[in-house]
Amino acid sequence: FSLNTQFSESKMPLVLTEEQSMLRDSARGFINEKAPVAHLRKLRDERDMTGFSRDLWKGFAEMGFAGLLVPENFGGSGLGAVEAGIVLEEIGRNLMPSPFLSTAVLAASALVRGGNAEQQAAYLPKIADGSLIATLAVDEGAKHKPHSIAMQAVRAGNGFKLNGAKALVVDGHVADLLIVAARTGGNAGERGGLTLFLVDPKAKGVSVERTVMVDAHNAARITFDNVEVSADAVLGEVDQGGDLLDAVLNIGRGAVASEMVGLSEEVFNRTVTYLKERKQFGKLIGEFQALQHRAAQLYIDIEISRAATLKALQTLDQDAARADHAVSVAKAHAGTTATRAVQEGVQMHGGMGMTDQFDIGLFMKRARVCQELFGDNNFHAERLAEARQY
Repeated sequence: FSLNTQFSESKMPLVLTEEQSMLRDSARGFINEKAPVAHLRKLRDERDMTGFSRDLWKGFAEMGFAGLLVPENFGGSGLGAVEAGIVLEEIGRNLMPSPFLSTAVLAASALVRGGNAEQQAAYLPKIADGSLIATLAVDEGAKHKPHSIAMQAVRAGNGFKLNGAKALVVDGHVADLLIVAARTGGNAGERGGLTLFLVDPKAKGVSVERTVMVDAHNAARITFDNVEVSADAVLGEVDQGGDLLDAVLNIGRGAVASEMVGLSEEVFNRTVTYLKERKQFGKLIGEFQALQHRAAQLYIDIEISRAATLKALQTLDQDAARADHAVSVAKAHAGTTATRAVQEGVQMHGGMGMTDQFDIGLFMKRARVCQELFGDNNFHAERLAEARQY
């Protein structure tokens, strides 16, 4: 699939507007000051049960970041995927643990696109002011396979009973609201027959197990044993949740691609700084041509990933129904670039790059998790191939 083809179809310049640049600067200043990498280390080393700072999240919401995708009439900013990506890029630079992805991006997008008036009024203002943590529960196995959902939702009285389990639910153990994808019809592997439900994690039959990921960020396994929900808990239409789910996942993929771009650039900058300081054989190692070539190639890869990701986010805002290809290109390329960035960072830092006291290893772990979130390179390569009927 040609990146050039994708870019040539764009009707917008692949640069930020003045307002978007101001948002980036605001987010960068706040996160750099309040949540540097040392903040993640502290939470990890203290084995914090929450996994993020609620005070910091409150401040994040007061800055308006939690409500970026929430319409203005519900207390948000009514902005789009590009703006969400801008904030995620800054989060990626500092490895900031927060429920921004799960709540402000995934849950807010699902409610805006699929919620009725009552559901939106009940939850969107709370997302915007930071008082509600919500997340999307989709995957059931080790790999991202959104159409292979086997969890059952069977009609019971005036509602449904949910049975099944979900894995890798981001921020699942601290969520106040779960948006759960279950099968009300069809068979596992089919796109039809999926329905999204709003579920209270404290409801009878819901069991939540925290699973701290290798990158010290939050996730959970959640099981549902005859969990009763009313018909009012349906988000969107029964059996027609495939389109809504795909739309929300695409926004999540673009957001995670943005986080990986920020992560990659931060690792690159730290590595270049080290190349300018470390001496070997009486010379700065940055003077060695082989390392210069590798650094130059990485810089090019990062800029391509940045352009591909911005193109995907712009497409999501302009014509979400046609965003599949752009999103898969962005997620796959950003994932490849992040992997290369952290590998080069570790190698160029030498033995220190392998130690826990050095931050590069933390970026490597986060890059690995981001690769898996909402589909790795292979998932998106296959997605593109099937779309192109290869």
